[in-house]
Order: sequence, then C-alpha cells, then structure tokens
Amino acid sequence: MNAAGAGLPPERDPAQRWFAAASHEMRTPLAGLRAELEEARLNPGQAELPRVLDAALRSVDRLEAIVADLSLLAQIAEGVWVRHQPVDLSAVARVHAVASAAGPEVGLRAADPVIVDAAPTLLDRLVANLLENARRYARQAIQIQVRRHGSTAELIVTDDGPGIPAPDRERVFERFFRLDSARCRRRGGAGLGLAIARDIAHAHNGTLHVEDAAGPGARFVLRLPVARRTTGRP
Repeated sequence: MNAAGAGLPPERDPAQRWFAAASHEMRTPLAGLRAELEEARLNPGQAELPRVLDAALRSVDRLEAIVADLSLLAQIAEGVWVRHQPVDLSAVARVHAVASAAGPEVGLRAADPVIVDAAPTLLDRLVANLLENARRYARQAIQIQVRRHGSTAELIVTDDGPGIPAPDRERVFERFFRLDSARCRRRGGAGLGLAIARDIAHAHNGTLHVEDAAGPGARFVLRLPVARRTTGRP
C-alpha cells in the first residue's frame, strides 16, 4: 500500500454500497416499530393502543414497500418481464394524468397514438413513478407531453418545483439517493422510484434522463423505440 492510501479503509464495490444503503433504509422503520412495541410492553396501562397500532402499521407499510421495490428491481435485472406487446404511451399518460387530479394541476399534451412495444405493467409503473416524483416537488403544476420523433417515442414530465442541480442529475437515478433525505422520508419516498423508472426504460431499450427545463423545475425525458410495425407511419 502506498503512503497516500495508508490508514484509509478500502473502497466498497457497488454491490457492497447498495447492500449498505438498503440495510440503512430498512433499519429506520424497523427501529420505529421496535420502539413503539417496546413502549407498549413496558407501559401496558398507559400506551394508547390505536396510536401504537397505527405507528406500527406505518412502519410495516414502509418495509413492505421497500421490499416490493427491491424485488421489482431484481426481476427487471434478471429479465423476468420479457413479454412485450403494443402499448399506447399516450393512453398510459392519460390514465395517470386523470388519476393525479388531487394535488398539483396536471396538464397533458399527447399525440394519439404513440405505440411502443412494452411490458404493460412495467410501462405503467415507469410513468407512475415519474408522476409521483413530480408531485413530491411541484409547487402548483405538472406538464406531461407525449410525442413521436421518427422511430422514437418521447414522454416528458416537467414540474415547477425547485429543480435538480446539474451535478445531481445522474445521481437521482441511484438507488436510495435523495436530494433532501428528511423531506422525502416525510413524504414516503424510499429513494427507489427513479432507479426503478430508469431500469424499466433500459429494459425496453430506452433511456431516461434529466434535461434542461425552459423555466424553473425539473424535466424528465423518457425515450423509447416506437413499435416496429408503426415506424413507417408519419
């Protein structure tokens, strides 16, 4: 070992870093669950059972969500979702724009149709994750656009929130990464939604990036190949 590296711990490989991050993420709800149950056991006459149960269930819900997301990431990596079929990306966006009626106003501009070959459940999850992320940060409005450029379909989700600094535009797709850890935990985020969205895009031979927005806020751009049987249409 050279002098510059003396006394420094060896750098962990990506798998080790991922495992450490997952373990840390799951310890938080587990610690909360244990604290609530131990308090109820130590003070059985004083504990408010409904409050204890509600807190315990919230921790369990969070753990279940993390485990489900990790399982989905593993399935995508293993290529489990291999059965694709023609799916109208505009129709998927339209469903989620309607479902997002509560909270920030959601505007939609969509060509009709924009057909891609996709696993419907995964494509639905990808769009849902992008909209969920936008709702977390939008101040008043979210704009969804679906369009086609030649053989490429694009879905663009823009919000009017604080935006994403240029150095973090790739980091937001890392598993468990948060721009604001405390705020995201309060809003229920585990830092896996955008990682899942990008993995789904890659599983469909597509890309997902953060690009410059015309104004304040963040602009996520999904690009997927148009279904082969429609590539010759104008």
